[in-house]
Amino acid sequence: MISVIIPLYNAEKSIEKSLDSIKNQTWKGDFEIIIVNDGSTDNSKLIVENYILKNPELNISLINQENSGVSKARNTGLKLAKGEYLALQDADDEWYPQKTEIQMKILQNKKLKIDFLGCRRKNQKILYPFKVKQNNLAKITFRKLMIRNEVSPCTVIFKRKVLENSGYFDDDQKYGEDVYYWLKISKNNKMYILNEELVIAGLGKRTFGVSGLSANLTEMEKGFQKNLKENWHLKRIGFIEYIIYYIFYKLKYIFRLIRNEYFNILGK
Repeated sequence: MISVIIPLYNAEKSIEKSLDSIKNQTWKGDFEIIIVNDGSTDNSKLIVENYILKNPELNISLINQENSGVSKARNTGLKLAKGEYLALQDADDEWYPQKTEIQMKILQNKKLKIDFLGCRRKNQKILYPFKVKQNNLAKITFRKLMIRNEVSPCTVIFKRKVLENSGYFDDDQKYGEDVYYWLKISKNNKMYILNEELVIAGLGKRTFGVSGLSANLTEMEKGFQKNLKENWHLKRIGFIEYIIYYIFYKLKYIFRLIRNEYFNILGK
């Protein structure tokens, strides 16, 4: 069974499409869908309740909690999940029908022994330092993640062993929380990206500067610096590396601000 964890916050316009995309999967196995309503103030809760009534064949649980942020919402769902495999989705993401079928074939391939598998989202290219090699897969490592994160949460399926050996998201982290978790996972697990477009993320908008948490570039930068400092304290990088990454992240932040302003001028 695949347990799908969906944090829900004020997504009344998109949550039904997200759920439909799970409902329409071609994979023949079982799904458990855990929706964690993180204190929504719109009609999201009512829409999900009606969706559950209209789709009694689906195994959907709705958990309501006070607004605590995306990480705590995901953790709430992960702690309740019963599946051997776990998938992450946001309330404004849509999976292509064949997504889980394609990824599960790879995850269940005993020769590959992959623990964690992402894929490309719509219009995404897999960029340096990631390289697509055998089986149309790009390997994910700690240091590659320190340079660039190519893995959106909505693309990911991973084995339960990952949860057991890596723990959970940082409850209090709202920005750069996905990279933080991937870096933890990279210590004890084999991670890959499938070079195939299988997801529409964030309603198809660009990943930085437009919508959701990633729209706040300043807070995203703080999240990356927090991740950097923690991995230095954990001695996964040395002091010289810390300084190099610190400067690198600052330069990336400036570049993103400039690029975002340019796209805004173009109306994109």
